[in-house]
Amino acid sequence: QVQLVESGGGLVQAGGSLRLSCAASGTIRSINAMGWYRQAPGKQRELVATISSDGSTNYADFVKGRFAISRDNAKKTVFLQMNSLKPEDTAVYYCNMRGVGPLWRAFDSWGQGTQVTVSS
Repeated sequence: QVQLVESGGGLVQAGGSLRLSCAASGTIRSINAMGWYRQAPGKQRELVATISSDGSTNYADFVKGRFAISRDNAKKTVFLQMNSLKPEDTAVYYCNMRGVGPLWRAFDSWGQGTQVTVSS
């Protein structure tokens, strides 16, 4: 079973920065895609950014130029550097990883979520 543990959320003023981390544990053969999603109160979960195994990235339009996703394959960790935060970025942020786990079976795992609150 692959488990993801997130850290780095918190309260920050508008214009500030936060860095989220998400580390995977368990029997992992390979990790293909890693990503961050968020869910604000009363809204559906939405994609923030993804990074593939070759390092190519994809960002939602609302974070382009402000957020940066990166990964450390050796540590099985994905990061989200968030700069120029806005009150509308307030949400629970979830990490997601997909790859091959125990018994060479595909996995699609989610973290427990970390709260990010941006005050105006």
